[in-house]
Amino acid sequence: MPSAWSDKDERQYEHVKQSEKERGVGEDRAEEIAGRTVNKHRRQEGRTPNRTTQGTGNPTHGLQSRSKSELYNRAKELKIEGRSRMAKDELARAIRRKER
Repeated sequence: MPSAWSDKDERQYEHVKQSEKERGVGEDRAEEIAGRTVNKHRRQEGRTPNRTTQGTGNPTHGLQSRSKSELYNRAKELKIEGRSRMAKDELARAIRRKER
C-alpha cells in the first residue's frame, strides 16, 4: 500500500481485497482490484496529481464506452500516426483497423 494513502484508503483496500478473495479471486488479482478501486476513488476526489486515468480502459468494454484519453493511450501503444489530431470517434476507428 502506498504511503500517500490515508487510514480510510487502507481500510477500503483491505475490505475490497477480502471481498474479492471471498468471491474466489486469487490473492494477486484481489490485490490489484483493491488497489485500482482505492486509486480510482482517490482520483475522483481530487487527491491525486492526475484527475483522469493514465490507462487504456477496461478491455471488456467497447471502445465507445472509453474516454478519449483512454483511446489516445491505446492508440499510442499501437503507434497510430496522427493520433493527437484525432477526435474520439476517429481514434476508435483507427484502433479497430489496427487491431484486426
